[in-house]
Amino acid sequence: MVGYRQPNLKYRSIPYFYLMKIKFLRFCLCFFGCLSVAVYAKADSGTPGNDANEVKKMNRQAFASRLTNPDQTIKLATKALALATKLDYPEGMAEANRELGIGYYISNKPDSAIQFYLTAKKIYEENHNLKGVARILNNIGNLYRETDDLQSIKYFNDALQIALKIKDQSLIGSIYLNIGNGYNNLKQWGQALDYYNKSSAIFTNTKDTVYTIQCLQDKGVIYSKLGQIDTALALLLKANTEAKAKDLNITVASIDLTLISIYTAKSQFDKADYYWQEGLSYANQLKNTQLEYDFKVARYQTLSKHGLYKEALDNLVEIYKTDSTNYSNNASVRLKLLEARSKQDDQDQKNLRTIEQNKYNLRLFIASSIVACLLAVVIFLLMNNVNRKAKINKHLTELNEQISVQKENLNQINHHLEEIIDERTKDLQVKNKKLADYSLHLSHQIRGPIATLKGLLNLERDRLIEKDECIKLMNKCVSDIDENIIDMSGMLHESSKGVVKPGKN
Repeated sequence: MVGYRQPNLKYRSIPYFYLMKIKFLRFCLCFFGCLSVAVYAKADSGTPGNDANEVKKMNRQAFASRLTNPDQTIKLATKALALATKLDYPEGMAEANRELGIGYYISNKPDSAIQFYLTAKKIYEENHNLKGVARILNNIGNLYRETDDLQSIKYFNDALQIALKIKDQSLIGSIYLNIGNGYNNLKQWGQALDYYNKSSAIFTNTKDTVYTIQCLQDKGVIYSKLGQIDTALALLLKANTEAKAKDLNITVASIDLTLISIYTAKSQFDKADYYWQEGLSYANQLKNTQLEYDFKVARYQTLSKHGLYKEALDNLVEIYKTDSTNYSNNASVRLKLLEARSKQDDQDQKNLRTIEQNKYNLRLFIASSIVACLLAVVIFLLMNNVNRKAKINKHLTELNEQISVQKENLNQINHHLEEIIDERTKDLQVKNKKLADYSLHLSHQIRGPIATLKGLLNLERDRLIEKDECIKLMNKCVSDIDENIIDMSGMLHESSKGVVKPGKN
């Protein structure tokens, strides 16, 4: 037929089940291939290599310089943030934002600090980094300590719950220290001292000298407010010496403020003046306006106590000018903090919804994965069962074919045996007839000579015949019998070959 195309028997000969099996295997290969690529891409993106180590190094340096040179902290953290952003390295970006927030907080720029803290908190939450979230809550608590002590303590407690959950001793110690500062501002000095002691015990165990110095300073402040001046001085002077050895400039300046207050109260104006000059030089070096203002207030108190009213009045004018400026700035900062707090609350709600959605998606993914795995197992078992049954059927078919062949062979053998038996039966019947004939012939041939012998014996007994004649005739009878027996034997031998020799009459 013109235009007829022979069908492809190769594909027509493949059962439908095996075609579906091939498609399923292709699907599995594609699925696991895509999954492997995704996992590799995620692993590759999460490990930027040596550049990531550089980001970590700059962030550590930024944190280490916070109490010595906060401007250096901001510079290093800015570089770390730029590099981490280039690498798309979330952990590095979050930590760099946190260090920037710390730098601006210490530089008395809370409006800038809160923005960096909130950015870092968002990144930590997106990456499920509980330790990072706790540290940020701790930092935000410090920020609110300047405006709202209760809100500050709330943030500290939230951070503490996470720190206790992950069992990070260093973080727990720093949070205890900050909670103590919050109760200090609330003038609940007994509670403040309890938290300072908890913090000091942790930092002594972890051998963290920086935080140990801060604990000494804070406990010295508490003891000064409780009226235990000698204990306070011993702690503060020890903290001052160790802070200088570690180049903790901000810590030295804040300790000097407390020492000025104590020595002024004791009317030891020379020592108060010494620590005022030392602390003010540190404040000027750090360019920290809040510390500079605090030293002006401390100077005014010293001059008033000393009776130098003119110098005290001049100092008070400067304080008033600074207060006017700070009031407007602080009002702006408070408004921004409230605005940021409102935005943060909204963001927290969104984050909670996102977290819940992610949890739901994760549960759905896990359930789907389990179902898919179970389905794959069922399909595998079904395929294995079908393959096993196919092999068994094939084996049975081969056995049936072998049995059929053997049966046919047996039938042929049986038929051949029947033919042989029939032939042998006929042969035996012929031989039996011949044997009967031979027996009859033998009895006829032998009886004659025997009868003659008997007659001769009777004649010789009655002496009716001569002895020689009798013997001669008996020999002849014996010879005839012998000859007949030989002939019979030959006839029997020839009959076995199918040849019959005619007998003698």
